[in-house]
Amino acid sequence: MANASNTMDAPGMCRIVIDTCADLSPEIAATLDVDILGFPYILDGEEFTDDIWSSITPKEFYDKLRAGSKASTSAVSLGRYLEFFTQCAEEGTPTVYLCFTSALSSSYNSACRAAEMVREEHPEFELYVVDNALPCSCGELLAMEAVRQRAAGLSARQLAEWANEAKTYVHGYFTLESLDALAAGGRIPPAAASLSSKLDIKPELSFDLAGSLTLIGMNRGRKKALKALVKSFKDSYELDPALPIAIVSTDAEKDADWLEAAVRKEPGCADLTILRGSVGPTIGSHVGPGMVALIFWGKDRSEKISLTDRIANRVRGE
Repeated sequence: MANASNTMDAPGMCRIVIDTCADLSPEIAATLDVDILGFPYILDGEEFTDDIWSSITPKEFYDKLRAGSKASTSAVSLGRYLEFFTQCAEEGTPTVYLCFTSALSSSYNSACRAAEMVREEHPEFELYVVDNALPCSCGELLAMEAVRQRAAGLSARQLAEWANEAKTYVHGYFTLESLDALAAGGRIPPAAASLSSKLDIKPELSFDLAGSLTLIGMNRGRKKALKALVKSFKDSYELDPALPIAIVSTDAEKDADWLEAAVRKEPGCADLTILRGSVGPTIGSHVGPGMVALIFWGKDRSEKISLTDRIANRVRGE
């Protein structure tokens, strides 16, 4: 899937490409002038393309998982990227692809290989592939702000540089109804998922600077887990009424409602723009029904890394 953007001939303008792992809502997707590449997913042995809930509703998808349907995903192929980037090159508008985190998918590596091949055939074409290092709707917030920065005049090269800097200011915290889906996908040991279920343990998770999932804490019961998300928000949020917050779920709207109400009680947050949406089947295949996530712009996460990690980054020249 790719939503064709309008050709833009104005100086400094560029094409922005994202993928469905950014979990845009259909309403937001319809308003952004971006191209959207659909990730493939497999449901009960049949392959589909994530089309932002055009062919199946969130309720239908997550009810299937609750009923025992098996879901998995695969990466976007090198051939698909090559085909799409070639089309971009032939159209000619400088292009920036904000790709789903390389820590959770091999798609970024395929996109980079395809980009190199296209540049060899079209050496004059500007094409930048950015590892957004952001799972789920964290990518939505980055994409929305990238569109605004493009409108403010950033060139393709500048926009790629901006995205690499800006992504460390995007935060995401989420909890799951169970760890079964992560265990089924090999993300955690099955024994850990089973024990968590028996003890009613609900995890709070986030992601590191590379985009890998990280465990923040464990909570007894769902309500304590939701309160933990609010605490993480209070610890890391920096109020900017111009920037929206996102609350998304995998068919857990009542908990998302509670979370929104709790956020709006925080100082200065009563009138914030809070985007609501359903996590798409690509991410949903790995987390299962019942996930709730709170996503926002906040403090620079790169400043929180440990001393030894900073040394490692310096050795790598980062």
